Amino acid sequence: MSQDEAYQKYLKDASEAYEALCRRCGACCGVFEKDPCVKLVKEEDGRYSCFDYANRFGLQKTVNGNTFNCVTLCRIIPGSWPGSWQCGYKKQLKIKN
Repeated sequence: MSQDEAYQKYLKDASEAYEALCRRCGACCGVFEKDPCVKLVKEEDGRYSCFDYANRFGLQKTVNGNTFNCVTLCRIIPGSWPGSWQCGYKKQLKIKN
């Protein structure tokens, strides 16, 4: 395996490990505010996912028609939002609400 291939594998593995921290509770997408993002889907197992995850950033709408700017978690993780105590990223980083 070349250095470039090894690096690409490392990046892929690191990204997958980071994504695995998400508990898919829907809190950061507005579930606990009763006005979630229109792209949020409740799965059969009760967890949530975004049906357009690759294009989630930027201006979005909620089910009630409100607009918001979806941002990376690193921008909001130090803060608190309804249900944020469930966030797997906050738990891993030991960030208090």
